[in-house]
Amino acid sequence: MTRRGGRDRRVVAAVRQLPFGRLVNPYAPIEVLSADQVEAIIDAALTILETRGMRFLEAGSREILRAAGAVSDEASRMMRFDRGLVLEKLALAPATFTMRARNRAHDLRIGGRDIVFSSVGGPAFCSDLDRGRRPGTHAELCDFLRLVQSLNIIHQEGGGAFEAMDLPPDSRHLDLYLAQFTLLDKNCQAYALGRERTIDCIEMTCLALGVDRAELARDPAVMAIVNTNSPLQLDVPMTEAVVELAGSGQACCITPFTLAGSMSPVTIAGTLAQQTAEVLAVVTLAQVVRPGAPVIYGSFASNVDMQSGAPALGTPEFAKAALASGQIARRLGLPLRSSNTTSSNCVDAQAAYESGMSLWGAIMGHANLVYHAAGWLESGLTASFEKLITDAEMLQMMAEFLRPIEVNAGELALDAIAEVEPGGHHFGTAHTLARYETAFYMPMLSTRRNFESWQEAGGLDAAQRANVIWKQLLADYVQPPLDPAIAESLSGYVARRKDEIHSRRSG
Repeated sequence: MTRRGGRDRRVVAAVRQLPFGRLVNPYAPIEVLSADQVEAIIDAALTILETRGMRFLEAGSREILRAAGAVSDEASRMMRFDRGLVLEKLALAPATFTMRARNRAHDLRIGGRDIVFSSVGGPAFCSDLDRGRRPGTHAELCDFLRLVQSLNIIHQEGGGAFEAMDLPPDSRHLDLYLAQFTLLDKNCQAYALGRERTIDCIEMTCLALGVDRAELARDPAVMAIVNTNSPLQLDVPMTEAVVELAGSGQACCITPFTLAGSMSPVTIAGTLAQQTAEVLAVVTLAQVVRPGAPVIYGSFASNVDMQSGAPALGTPEFAKAALASGQIARRLGLPLRSSNTTSSNCVDAQAAYESGMSLWGAIMGHANLVYHAAGWLESGLTASFEKLITDAEMLQMMAEFLRPIEVNAGELALDAIAEVEPGGHHFGTAHTLARYETAFYMPMLSTRRNFESWQEAGGLDAAQRANVIWKQLLADYVQPPLDPAIAESLSGYVARRKDEIHSRRSG
């Protein structure tokens, strides 16, 4: 995390935070595979695409791929890919790219050693300690967006933390986009479920940034998660999103949902081979649509509980697959996406240790985009206000862990060591007094009080303290400025599109 003025920290009201900034991983990645094993997995993926292929349900995409040299079977809607075609198109994809934000100070770099933390996106429910788990409303979604804007450690909003169930499903993406552009000045992901929702995001992004489509293609600002229907299928809405995003020069994060033992083989190696095949098939489509379109290798490989069939997340298998996926993505020359996951149903110890396992796999696997980095609960069914804060604490701790140890005359502290008598202490040395305010990470959520003072203060556990913090952040939220003319154009676009959608529905 870059810092102005050495280890200066910015504080939002009473909540202690690190400042917003670029996060770079200085450490070598952990490699769980040998170079030969990486090649074997990639070769297996290419063999899958040559011999088995992948099903593309959208007819237009099959025509696009067939014209590029893929072999189609219209009866099964399977497309088979010669490995030469795949590798030719893969070579066109950029290894790094930037994502523009409304506030250029919040622009993002995707790839290399950069890490971007993106908030939770996509759950059906929201929860907090006050009202429990419930279908979310648009007002509650807007509060979650305000928190994402307020938390400096979160670089990107994740495309809607949960569904606003009080709004019509065919037009509520417009309300989400309007809220994103008015309540945040960070980069925000699209709700790219189908052609129309994707186009709406691209058009509204142009309005919000004051650019046309050509300039947006040169300086991309739209990213969306594209999930395959593992095993080996891409549905119509996701295909439409790929074509619109790639055609506009915007970013596709291609993420198979491969749970070993269910949607992929029970072995990690087999799951990685299938995951890689699915990513490469969609990368090929994106590069045929627009050579050089930004894409991300998305890893969400984990396992199922073999007793219940339920997803098992934040597991050792998830972490190993994340590390291995990093090796595969680097070999392919693509940025990597991983996630912060847990199967826990509440903000408890399980949520913490499974998220910790996930984050270590993502960070040390050199993930460039950590999706669901804050707020994910219940295997992705719920976005939690308290989990948003506990995760933000863990993300800040990771950012501090990634700050390299400095070794110089001042840091070696030989004068201070000479000053203190054996058996003494360093509390009062000039060296300590000059550094004590910024020497160590100061937590946002954790408490270091002894038992008696903690008990006297109410004996609040981490989830209860997180509840206090998110409410404080909301109370202190300041909406980022937006040109009134731009705000009016965005509102006008939403009104026109809602009229079109609702007229079509009633007609």
